[in-house]
Amino acid sequence: MTNKNIDELFSEYVPLPLCIIGENGKIQSVSSKIGEVFLYDELVGSDIFALTGISKEQLKDAAASGEQLIYRGSSKTFKVSVAFTGDDNESTLLYFTDISDFEEMQERYKKEQACYAVVNVDNYDELVASTAEENQAEVMSQIDRCIRSWGASVEASVTRYKSHMYMVIFENSYFLQQERSKFPVLDEVREIETEGDFPITLSIGIGLGGTTPAGNDTFAVEALDLALARGGDQAVVKEGDNISFYGGKTQTVEKGNKGKSRIIGHALRGLIDTAKNVIIMGHVSPDMDCFGAALGIYRLSKPRNKNTYILINEYNEALESIYETAMKEGEYDIIKNPKALAMADDDTLLIVVDTHRPSITECPELLEKAKNIAVIDHHRKGEEFIENPTLAYTEPYASSASELVTEILQYTIERRDLEQIEAEALLAGIMVDTNRFSVKTGVRTFEAAAWLKRAGADTADVKRFFQITRDSFTLRAGGIGAAEFDDNGFAYSIIQGENENAQIINSQVADELLTVKGVRGSFVVGRNEEGTTVVSARSIGNLNVQVIMESFEGGGHMNTAGAQMDMPPEEAIEAIKKMTGRIK
Repeated sequence: MTNKNIDELFSEYVPLPLCIIGENGKIQSVSSKIGEVFLYDELVGSDIFALTGISKEQLKDAAASGEQLIYRGSSKTFKVSVAFTGDDNESTLLYFTDISDFEEMQERYKKEQACYAVVNVDNYDELVASTAEENQAEVMSQIDRCIRSWGASVEASVTRYKSHMYMVIFENSYFLQQERSKFPVLDEVREIETEGDFPITLSIGIGLGGTTPAGNDTFAVEALDLALARGGDQAVVKEGDNISFYGGKTQTVEKGNKGKSRIIGHALRGLIDTAKNVIIMGHVSPDMDCFGAALGIYRLSKPRNKNTYILINEYNEALESIYETAMKEGEYDIIKNPKALAMADDDTLLIVVDTHRPSITECPELLEKAKNIAVIDHHRKGEEFIENPTLAYTEPYASSASELVTEILQYTIERRDLEQIEAEALLAGIMVDTNRFSVKTGVRTFEAAAWLKRAGADTADVKRFFQITRDSFTLRAGGIGAAEFDDNGFAYSIIQGENENAQIINSQVADELLTVKGVRGSFVVGRNEEGTTVVSARSIGNLNVQVIMESFEGGGHMNTAGAQMDMPPEEAIEAIKKMTGRIK
């Protein structure tokens, strides 16, 4: 029988959409049903790779593994089964299965899935306290109308179950719409006028993609917790293990009540009392805030007859002066990773300060060994955080970890028991994170600084801790002189060479660039001694540099953020410019 007879039989009698292709990808034979897949005549001799967009390598892998490929035509979707034919495997058989109805049903199912949203009115207590009694009902009514109007726009079920909290349930198709528009209800509620000196903001936690309604509800609650921990005024979406952030345009509002500090302080003291060893750990390359907070917690723990240690592996020039002064004037047990890992057991309390991200702690392995972990941090929460801590005190409204620790100490020790170097370290920590009280500074920040001053902190000594070497001063001056400015209010600079204090110098240059009239955001890039590109970002007003840095797997605060990148500084600046170019 000739090849022509075989092709005719194959075309006439095979009742399925099939084709045979040669090793070069040219179609050799087709069945009569192939017209259901391709709308072309005379397919024999055509290139299957050009027709389908499927590569030769994909066909080989699918034939070897038995997996099916997907081909989407102009109006239908097919699964493609692949098999070699003949003894020499020179020909390949492709069998197409129409799955268009299944795809349509799957898409419909996805659109009709329920999304659970938990909505919280941020600073509800502060709003009530700042509004005259006769006007409170009207303000709350406006908030309620705004939320319910948003619910109506997405055909949602809206239930108010607390004075400041709502449960909103709507279809996934509306979620996609809201996601594209970045949840406009956040902006709408912010426009409501109040008698307070702060805007009304919402935190929204959205859960979807769960296998059950209870699963989505859990995701929504976890997302709301994350939104609140990041300072509010944003929507956080949790879809399985994936987390997305939207909003975050306003500064976090400082809480007027210090009751939580007192509760946390007593709880932390209780954990210390039940532990045998206490290890205090911050982030890698600790700064003054991290070190100050560590010394403050050391003062809380050591007098309670506990073996107390501070874990520091290395420190840079920015910490050199205050570190050496502390080692000279105080008796502090500083340890490194090996000793910390050797002593950690079920009776060890690990206190993490100035970070909540496991990957940047001094010793991530220690988190696995310690049974009890307390976290004290002021950064907005990201996707990565220490899981299941025994005690967590994460307050993004605070200027610094040193401010939080200072408030804890006010309720747990006598002021006279605080050593001068500890008071000065805490004050230096507050000053470095507020750029000398110029950013992210609230009433409670000044109250904490005043308490430290009364505890013996000498501002002249603290100023000495900020002195830098001549080489660092020269690099900083060069970075300021080389800065470029655009018409959109952004400043950019690259610090040349590699420097072990790159992160410190970058941040100082970024702070200085903000003093230029018309600049609302600054980005400074340089390399550290390991050759890694580090970025410092600063802003004033409502520009959120944290969101920009999170795009590069960094983080921080609305006005102060940073990141590390695996690309040259010049490419990093260009990548940042692309993002800022889209900001109005």
